[in-house]
Amino acid sequence: MARIRITQVKSRIGQPERQKRILDALGLKKMHQTVEHDDSPTVMGMVKKLEHLVRTEKV
Repeated sequence: MARIRITQVKSRIGQPERQKRILDALGLKKMHQTVEHDDSPTVMGMVKKLEHLVRTEKV
């Protein structure tokens, strides 16, 4: 399965609680932190909700 690299590029301050919980579920706790996940529909749905806060790239 393909991997995806997700980097938080914008602050969670001022964002709705739901988006903060999605960031926590992805493992992103601070700015410019990068995590890798499998390219699954669940993860892609989370990323879609946070397009304005994160940058993604295929690994």
